[in-house]
Formats: sequence, C-alpha cells, structure tokens
Amino acid sequence: MKKIIGFILVVCCLFALVSCGKQEVDDEDSIGVFNENGALVGSNIKIGLICLHDTSSTYDKNFINSMYRALNNLGIKEEQLELATGIGEDETCFAKACELAKTCDIIFADSFNHESYLIEAAKLYPNVNFCHATGNRAEVSELDNFANAFASIYEGRYLAGIAAGMKLQAMGQTNNPKIGYVGAYTYAEVISGYTAFYLGVKSVVPSVQMDVKFTGSWYDYDAEKEAAKALIQSGCVLISQHADSYGAPEACEDANVPNITYNGSTNAKCPDTYIISSKIDWAPYYEYAITQTANKQKVQANWTGTIATGSVKLTKVGKNAAAGTQDAIDAAIAKLEAGTLHVFDTSTFTVKGQTLTSYQADVIYDAAYQKDTEAISDGYFHESEYRSAPYFDLLIDGIKLLNEEY
Repeated sequence: MKKIIGFILVVCCLFALVSCGKQEVDDEDSIGVFNENGALVGSNIKIGLICLHDTSSTYDKNFINSMYRALNNLGIKEEQLELATGIGEDETCFAKACELAKTCDIIFADSFNHESYLIEAAKLYPNVNFCHATGNRAEVSELDNFANAFASIYEGRYLAGIAAGMKLQAMGQTNNPKIGYVGAYTYAEVISGYTAFYLGVKSVVPSVQMDVKFTGSWYDYDAEKEAAKALIQSGCVLISQHADSYGAPEACEDANVPNITYNGSTNAKCPDTYIISSKIDWAPYYEYAITQTANKQKVQANWTGTIATGSVKLTKVGKNAAAGTQDAIDAAIAKLEAGTLHVFDTSTFTVKGQTLTSYQADVIYDAAYQKDTEAISDGYFHESEYRSAPYFDLLIDGIKLLNEEY
C-alpha cells in the first residue's frame, strides 16, 4: 500500500509540474526556472553589476537601465541584483568584484580599464562568471569564467551620421562644411566610432571635414563642454561625441549648434539642438549571459550584439532633424541587415590618399599591441567580427585630430 501511495504522489507531482507550464531543474544542473521552451522565466540567481559612475553619467545610466529591463524580461527580482556604482578603474574594482563574488553567480563590469581587475578576481572565483563590456582579453585569459562583450555600435553611429548629413543639407552646409567630435581617448573604440559617424555624414555630404578633440576622460563635464565650445568657435557647425556627460550637448544648446548624442536622448535638456542619439542596448547580452549562467553553461568569450539582436539602437528622431531623416535611416538599416552596405567599405574612404586593400589589425591582445590579423577582405574592413571589442584604428582622410596626448 505504501508503494502505491508513493507512486500516486510522484504522478501527482509530475502532473503539477507539467500543468503549470514550467520546469524546475535540479540544482545540480541549474540555478534557474525555465519554461517548456527552455527560456529563463525566473531564478534564484544573484547578479552583480560594477559601474564606473552612476546614473549621472549617460554611459553608466544606459548599462543600469538595460540591466533592469533584462531582469524584468527574465522574471528576476530587482533585489537579486547587487549594483555597485562609482567603482574606479583601479584596485577598488578588484576589491568590489571579490566582495560580490562571495554572493553572486555572475558579475558584470562596464568600463574598459576594469578588465584587468576583473580577470584577477575571476582567477580567484572559478565558479562565478565575470563578464566585461568593451574589453579585449577574454580569448587570451584562458579562463572559462571570463568573457567580453560589445555590439556593432559603429553601425548605429553611421546611421546617426546620416541624420547629421541630412541636417547639414537642410542648413545649406554642403560645400566643405566642418563638423566636430568630442572623444574621450584615442582608443580603437573611440576611433571606430567617430570614423563610422563621419562616414555616415560623408555618405550624404561628400565634402564634409571633421575635427576631433579628446578630453582624456570618459566623464568630465567641464572638459567635454570646453572641448565642444572650442570646436564650435573654430567653425564646426554640428557636434557629436563619445564621452559620457551632458557637457558637449549643453555647449551646443548654448551656441544653438545641432548635436548628435550618445547613450540617450538629450531632448529634455537640449530641445533646440538635439537631433538623434545612438546607443548599445545591453539588455540582450545580459539576458543571454544570465541565462547561460543559470543553465551552468559557458558564456561565449566574445559576444557581439547587432541591430538584428536589438543591441544597436537609435532614439526617436528629434524635432530638429531634417525632413525625411527617418526614411533615410530605415533604408540604410535594411541595407546593413541585407549585407549590401558595409560601414567601413574601403571604396568610401582613403588613408593618405590611398584606397586600402589590406590592413593588419591588433585583434589578439598582447602588451605590445602588435598587429596580428588581416581585417580587410571583400572590399571592407571587418570590424568586430574577429573579436567583440572594436579594433578599427585607422586615421582616414577628412578627419583631423586636434590633440593626441590621450
């Protein structure tokens, strides 16, 4: 009789699991709850997020907001997230990563120079996944629990460049106009971004020239504002940037100069000059990496999000944009997705007057930053295909760097 009762209880339990539409997976295999299609819908997973600044930085705000969207999409409670803001690119990052590793199953960090400290923490906590945005050392780290991620944001910047070019046309600025760009550092990530933006503008206004001024910081309101002001005073009629404060957009608003922003709309702060913004939506990557961790499966060493994965986004076109801007962007997106348009098509730019047919890029990390991988084939530079972080570091004709000390 006891065996019969036991059998009935087992059958009832199995029926209950099937009827609720979810599968409870044994803790030895998973720390998540999945639906019948294997998608994570809830979990007791613990997540850490290390940010260089807080929501006052457009860059960090984008990471934080993306995380909350991902948690919501996965059915994970916000209390399961440990958010650490204001964590410098120094030993404090290592200390915080180690602290979080004592309670978290997966830890993300958002700034380039967090990487070496995160790697050291990953060595000490092999059962915790460490995921680093914008880094380039995952492949050479030889760690199964350390991964890099980025997105093809150069495509987003190219599309924003189209919006900028159309604005120049609407302004009557088609005869060798000069535009400006505020950059943080002379890293490949920044070079790739400003070049993509410039090529987008150039696709509409072929004679455009661009000056770039670096600040030596990812987030410095005063330096970014002063850089933008200097560019405007030198004759730049439109400004964009790869830096994380509102300094440059507010300088543009003060001078009534059109502005293309990054990581979010500045329409509320700059209603008379805002055109459009591009950004990486990190939610798809968070969802992927968290689900892999919940499944106790390896996170891909180099993950690159695209327009198709929902990782490259543009904000709604602002009221100051030229008529037809959205249609032009939509047409370009269709070509990018079809593979008929490549941002770094070598027929669209020259280097010292020459069209490139070959270029060795620094893809595999080493301390000497040696060139190691052929990046040009089929008529274009293959950005973010051989690793997730950008490696386009060419100075093309038409772009002038005003300072290179950073």
